[in-house]
Formats: sequence, structure tokens, C-alpha cells
Amino acid sequence: MSLEESTVTEYIRSKIREHMNDISDHISGGACTDHADYTQCCGIIKGLAIAEREILDVEARYQD
Repeated sequence: MSLEESTVTEYIRSKIREHMNDISDHISGGACTDHADYTQCCGIIKGLAIAEREILDVEARYQD
């Protein structure tokens, strides 16, 4: 992977991680208004985790 590609994927991963942390803070801070809100937040975190894993897998596959 080239430097530019690496920089792009690092940026995307950092933004994904930032969103995951924000939502986790929302949940752990007791800000969910009801079970539906909690379920939605968990689903968002799950989706972001899947996206992050896919990026990591692609990076590993194309290393060197």
C-alpha cells in the first residue's frame, strides 16, 4: 500500500473509531432515552466495527 493510501485508510479508521467512541460515551453516560435508542446505538457501533474490520483486513492483504 502506498503512503497516500495508508494515510487515507488511517484517516477513515480514526474517524470510524471517533464515532464509535462518541456513541459508546452516549450509551455509558445514560443518555439513551429508551430501549429503541439503545438498540439503534448498538447497531451503529456494530456496523462501524464491521467497517473498521474490513479496512484492517484490506490493509493486511495489501501490505507490501
